[in-house]
This record gives sequence, structure tokens and C-alpha cells, in this order.
Amino acid sequence: MIRVLLVDDQSLIRSGFRALLDLEDDIEVVAEAGDGAEGLDLIREHLPDVALVDIQMPRVDGIECTRRIAADPALAGVHVVILTNYGMDEYVLDGLRAGAAGFLVKDIVPDDLLHAVQVAARGDALLAPSVTRKLIDRYISRPAPSVTGAGLADLTAREREAVALVAHGLSNDEIAGHMVISPLTAKTHVNRAMTKLGARDRAQLVVLAYESGLVTPGER
Repeated sequence: MIRVLLVDDQSLIRSGFRALLDLEDDIEVVAEAGDGAEGLDLIREHLPDVALVDIQMPRVDGIECTRRIAADPALAGVHVVILTNYGMDEYVLDGLRAGAAGFLVKDIVPDDLLHAVQVAARGDALLAPSVTRKLIDRYISRPAPSVTGAGLADLTAREREAVALVAHGLSNDEIAGHMVISPLTAKTHVNRAMTKLGARDRAQLVVLAYESGLVTPGER
């Protein structure tokens, strides 16, 4: 059973998402919150597998909410997915940096919502869709001044290659095919790279790959 918690100040959005998710036998919506502060309290209480968190909310916004979740070891099992509108894309990168596993647009079709919840619950990043790659290309135009490639020195050549492929939105199976290795080995390379670089999840691994210069926007 995948346990989901909804955090959004629009009750209609919460009701719509709950109605869709409650139709699934393997998904349970455990609670709803109307702002980030309430969301944090309920997340600590219920420890959901996935928290769907809006960006703009009263008291504590979605990015700060995500940052506090990522910083709390007791919430390590909570995977945050940012909810956004098309007109708010500039906030997506901030959400990924804060520790979000990915993002969804609010007009997502039902099948994609269900798939996204399942992907996030597995601990994978929602970075495969082309829209996400476009966002990364647009907003990571150059390495951030505070980030260097020093941390990459601890990676093996194969781990660096795997990280670059993750940054291009490939799944473990796709990485395995590209590198001519088993999916399990691909997953091992990715997990070891995350550990060495201190990345909470694949989403942060992508941000680090771009900000360190391992991958450059537009490169394919």
C-alpha cells in the first residue's frame, strides 16, 4: 500500500487528487493539509511514502516545506513531489535543490498521476518526461558558483557515466542498455554515486550533475 499525503491550499485540487487516488487499491490518501505548516505536522504524524506538495501556500510554502522534510532524518522515507502550474516553472529547480523527487503539473491526466505516485514511492525521480529535461536545460544554464566538480573525483568512470545518463532522464533499465550492463548493476552505480555525492535521491543527483559541469544543458 502506497500512503500519500496531499498539501495544497486549494480544496478543489486536493479533492480531485484524492478522488483519483482513492480509486486505486494500492494507494491510500492518509491526510490532507491546506498549508505547508499544517502539512509538516501531518507528515511527521503519518510518515507517508509520498507527499504531493503545492509550491505557493500560506505560512510555509512548498519549497521550504520540502527543504525541512529533506533535512529531517526521521522523514527520510518521505518522497516529496512538487505540484506546480505551467506559469510557475521558475520554481521547479528550487524545489529539486530543496530535495523534491520531482514535480507534477496540476492538470496532469489521471494515468500519469497514478504512475508518478508509484514512481516516487519507489524512490525514483520524476525526471524522465521531456518537459522535465526542458526545464533542466532552461534553468541550469551554468554551474552555480558554490558548486565545483571536486566531489566527482570520488566517482569511478562507470559511476560518472551512470550519473550523466541519469541527468539525461534515463531509467535504470535504459542506463543498463546504454552501458551494456544489467539493470541491477546500473542501479548499483547510481546508488553508489548518490552516496558519494551526498544526494538524497535521483533528482538531487541530476542537479549536482549539471551544477558541477559533468553534464551541460543541451548536451545529448
